[in-house]
Amino acid sequence: METLHISSTQNPRIKHLMALQQKAQLRRSEQRIVVEGARELHHCINAGFSVETVIYCPDIFDISSLPISRCEMLEVTPQVYEKIAYRGSTEGVMAIVEPRQLALSDINLGDNPLIVVLEGVEKPGNIGAVLRSADAAHATAVIVCDPLTDLYNPNLIRSSIGAIFTVPCVACSSDECIHFLKENNINILTAQLQDSEPYYNTPMQGATAIVMGTESTGLTNAWRQAATAHIRIPMQGALDSLNVSVSTAILLFEAVRQRVT
Repeated sequence: METLHISSTQNPRIKHLMALQQKAQLRRSEQRIVVEGARELHHCINAGFSVETVIYCPDIFDISSLPISRCEMLEVTPQVYEKIAYRGSTEGVMAIVEPRQLALSDINLGDNPLIVVLEGVEKPGNIGAVLRSADAAHATAVIVCDPLTDLYNPNLIRSSIGAIFTVPCVACSSDECIHFLKENNINILTAQLQDSEPYYNTPMQGATAIVMGTESTGLTNAWRQAATAHIRIPMQGALDSLNVSVSTAILLFEAVRQRVT
């Protein structure tokens, strides 16, 4: 296991690492992503992702605690790590990793799938929070219906606390997703205010896809028309909606409740 020592923020390897963090186009062209943080990196490694390079600061992080070998190691000074750290508070370790681009056909549906579908949800923080809830509820997959979404945006990895590596996540079009769900006899429950029933009155014990849109525009007609049922979370206050990640968590754990009682 080779270890290189870097003490300058102007080192070409450091500049390339920062470019990978900042530029989605470069991540796509090189098929490489940056994973920062000990928890995130542990989830990444445990999920079997291929780690190419580990960058760490020995003054902050004990590299012996990382269950990995046979990859390049870059040891950097605290000043260099402060420069490259994407987070405000650092943990002293990050890695360059080969991502996985999953297709719908790669999803292992099992006997009774529970799927989250996000249409038009582009904020990395929201998608990351949904992935955390999906992991907690042991959901089958998260499908993001937005082909422009960068599923390995550093903000998304950070907000998911590594759930992007533990929950199968696919980006595709709404038409592709609707066809996939119908072909596999998965009930489509769309979260919407109009023509809907309270979520707790809707059966979720069988194969289910919970479909969420944005707070501002909701779901498109394609999803409303494809739905098996329309559901809503009753609101008792003056506002008519919750953050999409909060709403998704409520609906996911209603499905879990129904399936275990």
